[in-house]
Amino acid sequence: MADSAHSEPIVGIDLGTTNSLVAFCDERGPRILTDETGAALLPSAVRIGPDGAMTVGRAARDHIVEFPRETVHSVKRLMGQTIEQVRGDVEYLSYEVVAGEGSAARIRIHDRLLSPQEISAAILKRLREIAERALGCVVNKAVITVPAYFDDAQRQATRDAGRFAGLDVVRIINEPTAAALAYGIGRSGEPETIAVYDLGGGTFDISILQIIPSDEGSGAEAMDSAFYQVRSTAGDTHLGGDDVDRLIVELVQREIRGQFGVSLQFPPSTQQALRRFAEATKIRLSDEDAASIEIDLGEGRRYQRRIERGEFEAMIAPWVERTINACGRALRDAKLDAKQIDRVVMVGGSTRIPLVRQRVGEFFQTRPYTAIDPDRVVALGAAVQAGILAGSHTQALLLDVIPLSLGIETMGGAVAKLIMRNSTVPCSASERFSTSADGQTSIKIHILQGERELVQDCRSLGEFHLRGIPPMPAGIPQLEVTFHVDVNGILDVTAVEKRSGKRAAVQIVATHGLTPDEVDRIERESITHARRDMAMHRIIDLRVNAALDLKWIADAMKRVGDEIPADYRRELDEQIAHLQSLVDASERDPHSVDADAFHEAKESLDRASVRLHEMAITRSLREEG
Repeated sequence: MADSAHSEPIVGIDLGTTNSLVAFCDERGPRILTDETGAALLPSAVRIGPDGAMTVGRAARDHIVEFPRETVHSVKRLMGQTIEQVRGDVEYLSYEVVAGEGSAARIRIHDRLLSPQEISAAILKRLREIAERALGCVVNKAVITVPAYFDDAQRQATRDAGRFAGLDVVRIINEPTAAALAYGIGRSGEPETIAVYDLGGGTFDISILQIIPSDEGSGAEAMDSAFYQVRSTAGDTHLGGDDVDRLIVELVQREIRGQFGVSLQFPPSTQQALRRFAEATKIRLSDEDAASIEIDLGEGRRYQRRIERGEFEAMIAPWVERTINACGRALRDAKLDAKQIDRVVMVGGSTRIPLVRQRVGEFFQTRPYTAIDPDRVVALGAAVQAGILAGSHTQALLLDVIPLSLGIETMGGAVAKLIMRNSTVPCSASERFSTSADGQTSIKIHILQGERELVQDCRSLGEFHLRGIPPMPAGIPQLEVTFHVDVNGILDVTAVEKRSGKRAAVQIVATHGLTPDEVDRIERESITHARRDMAMHRIIDLRVNAALDLKWIADAMKRVGDEIPADYRRELDEQIAHLQSLVDASERDPHSVDADAFHEAKESLDRASVRLHEMAITRSLREEG
């Protein structure tokens, strides 16, 4: 429920070409509002029935093959435009677009003429319903985003659509500005030049923004009064993830015809299925090194294909370079070079493709911002602006210091803190870790926030996997984990296995979802539980390290067992049994084990095993010689 302070909530809306979203912002920060099924993305598709009834969203999009002439999609291209202005778009649309009064673009379905604003209003009404259900109150006001290149007529058409949907559009803001607001860019009080790279399903835009801070206020107040000037824009209204899907579909069709006959036809239902196969393949190749396609064509015909990421990247490289060329045009128009861009923000689902992120980083010579879901970042930024206007986002967490410690999970469920709370930003820290099992080829990096010593008592921020590590004995891989927090509070986590050079990374916004009061509570709890938490952490570390010691000693005993004197063997066996009993007990009930006694047992065995390890090394040298 929206509380009494937010009796007049203002939501943020991303009215997108392919998908639309609604978001809300309070003192916890911005969040996407979801529908009854938990879905965040509302497909920007509307089907018009013979009686004029409108079906909005997924139900309309999923049946577009069956009702191509009755289903309106990509209506954003028509907003505020004349029929002449949209001639180039009409060939991409499945419905009829005609000239209305004053040559305005209109949609003809079932002999009815509909304005793009009416179709957009249906989408906005559905988003309003989603917001009212999620917030538990009436929603009458919204901030709506538009592309930076929208002219006055297109912006006014967007306002009209909001009015038709029963919404007071309190502000129209540019999508690149919203993306910057979502990341808190503009709160630092320093002038910045940023690039917003927006690669969606059907369109690509690159915008260069100059952020000029106000001399007054700080935090949310500074964001509201900062001036976001669009220096230049460039792009292509027919360049997006759909092109990648089409490339995969064409590859599959070409190979199927070559394998089973050139006359093989693909009806609309098969075309739709192929597009979904292609989209799923593209998504898998963003996370995996290969993806398999298998299609049953009937009559005993089966098409099978494995696409490696390298082949996929070679296929899409010209497509990616078209976006990079547009970035160059935008920089030239802004009279800037890449080195003068302070930050690059990634927007749009297609920016998840690793090659896209790689080439953008290379072109602008900086790592792009990817911490926020690129499908959601514009809506979240619109919500931030809405929260500022509603007065509910004035207590944003300070960005000059880290409010809570940041670390990773270690073996046994303990937390290794790399950056401590109240560290001044920007800041960095690195620490080395290793594996706990033989032959490990993948390591999970679980990122945590909080002041307690155990994972169960901290806040999970995310996780990622470092894959492809050559199999080595436990404790031999050298994993260096680096945390870096920049001036906007964006956390970069990088993991590198030093022997193999394998690398993985993730970006996170660590401040969303916490209020200042919650930060204070977490700090108080850490003090209350400090003694117990430290004792538990010490037991866990002892258990993990003792288990490794026992493994290495067992390996050495197998190697030189025939050389160990009987009395020395008895001494080792006794100490091994004692330490193993403490390891077992600590696993069953950590509180039952005395940490000092555990530490002494481990140290005693370490001293006793020195002779054993020397014997193993001598034998290895002898065998090598």
